[in-house]
Amino acid sequence: MLNVGLIGYGTAGKDVAEAILGGQAGDTRLAAVLVRDAAKYADVALGDCLITDSEAAFFERRPDVVVETAGHAAVFRYAEAALSHGCDFMVVSVGAFCDQALFDRVMASASQHGKRVLVPSAAIAGLDRIAAAAQGPLERVTLTTRKPVKAWRGTFAEEVVNLDTVTQPTVIFEGNARESSRVFPESVNVSAALSLAGIGFEATEVRVLVDPTIDKNVHEVSAKGLFGEVRIEVQNTPSPSNPKTGYIVAMSVARALKNLSSPLVIG
Repeated sequence: MLNVGLIGYGTAGKDVAEAILGGQAGDTRLAAVLVRDAAKYADVALGDCLITDSEAAFFERRPDVVVETAGHAAVFRYAEAALSHGCDFMVVSVGAFCDQALFDRVMASASQHGKRVLVPSAAIAGLDRIAAAAQGPLERVTLTTRKPVKAWRGTFAEEVVNLDTVTQPTVIFEGNARESSRVFPESVNVSAALSLAGIGFEATEVRVLVDPTIDKNVHEVSAKGLFGEVRIEVQNTPSPSNPKTGYIVAMSVARALKNLSSPLVIG
């Protein structure tokens, strides 16, 4: 049985915890949850799982894999720590790796300690196909992300378009994946995952739109290379409590955890 340490207990974190406790994440056990202020979760019952704001206490539970669901700052703070404690590190906020120095340090730490950095598909589909095609050569990868107005509240999008009056799909960003991950750290993690699977942050083309005509988060991926061509569209239902993310994120983490303990791995 794999012991899982979870960083963050927001929307995605709660869904991941429920999946583990409900048996949807394979032969895994939720050992500990690391939060900023444990006092806020005094009434939360997660079986024998420890909810703590102490990094030392968290790692004393000896997780085999640490799952990050707490944002880019948590990747900066805990990725190397998890690896140095002998844990694999599963990262949801993969956009943090647009910082090349961070990425290089984390990869060096993983190599040094003989552990892995795991990137679940999360909000996107087809990463396995893109990664296979990148064996290559892979000529071009593009991502178009469209989200409804409510998903852009409190983001850089408010500086580009009036979210209260927009009536038509409106492009708010066009560039490469490295810059998109910096501008929309919580909303375009998919571009970072796609970049790592394919041809890198600079070469991956990204368009981002506010779209008042839709009610789901839509990601369209296209790629062309020696393998041929592929076009993939996914429509993710946003979480009611946090429209910047969707149910599929936790589902993807649960599947990735299940694969770590399963005799059958698909994809």
